[in-house]
Amino acid sequence: MYPKVEIAVDKIRHNTEMLIGKCSKYNIDVAAVTKVFCAIPEVAKAMVDGGAKILADSRVENLEKLIDIDVPKLLLRLPMISQAEDVVRVADMSLNSELETIKALSKAAVMGNKKHKIILMIDLGDLREGIFEKEEIFNTVETIIDLEGIKLYGIGVNLTCYGGVIPREANLTKLMITKRELEERFGINIEVVSGGNSSSIHLLEDGTMPKGINLLRLGESLVLGRETAFGDKIKDTYEDCFKLRAEIIEIKEKPSMPIGEIGMDAFGNKPVFEDKGVRKRAICAIGRQDIDPGDVIPDDTDITILGASSDHFIIDVTDCEDEYKVGDIVSFNLTYGGILSTSTSRYIKKELV
Repeated sequence: MYPKVEIAVDKIRHNTEMLIGKCSKYNIDVAAVTKVFCAIPEVAKAMVDGGAKILADSRVENLEKLIDIDVPKLLLRLPMISQAEDVVRVADMSLNSELETIKALSKAAVMGNKKHKIILMIDLGDLREGIFEKEEIFNTVETIIDLEGIKLYGIGVNLTCYGGVIPREANLTKLMITKRELEERFGINIEVVSGGNSSSIHLLEDGTMPKGINLLRLGESLVLGRETAFGDKIKDTYEDCFKLRAEIIEIKEKPSMPIGEIGMDAFGNKPVFEDKGVRKRAICAIGRQDIDPGDVIPDDTDITILGASSDHFIIDVTDCEDEYKVGDIVSFNLTYGGILSTSTSRYIKKELV
């Protein structure tokens, strides 16, 4: 059945083992992020088998799928107040920055006779989630430590995901300074300092990770073998854990320039074309509803991706050594965005290999 994504669970387990090995040298635990593959339990289990001590996801619905895997669960996206009861039920801990949400989690935890752990997010300049002002951090913690059902488990930061700010020794040291200030001011112990995601791995490579950072939330590095600050390949890891296979439904020789007045395409854009004469073009049974054409890399390097509509993926196979025909399968590697899109699409089969 096509289209499908083949997932090499052994390669994901290997990547997890490699990254955990790097982190353990710095006494850093790994929360393995499952959101990119929509928390397929068998894939998440491969990460646990590879040594991950925590599973993390942005969606409550995904954490629900992992409830039978016996490791702590972390909710990555700031909780919605409307989901407080579900958050406490499926997640042992969550990232937070809003006091009213934390109060709602406290109430839900008390009702459920649970203790929910909070990692308070600090904004160090990337300008996504997190408390920006130092005094607000102090005021928030002062309230949290008196709430029932809640434990201030740690502090954390997110970098690169929105503002592109690169984790460095200097900005992560600010997180360690905040930890010490909180401990001294309130007489508490901050157990966890989460120093970001796969974009922080380069600090392990060059030996500049500040001492005391003890948790990283890793996703892309586990599934694509790449750090995300600079996009560099991580040595001895696999990049092809996810493979997209799509079937050819048409092959025709056609002009490379549309004939007639050009207006908007199906997505409201006015396309631009280069006249290369008559070319052999193939259509695969997949489209933008499933994936952006910019998120796939053909295994056959002689294939050129021309574009896509909702349900048709158009490629140029003129220069290929293989004589493709209708019914043949074309294979693609995927970017992180490509894995996310195809995992989310219910029209694409997921097959463990």
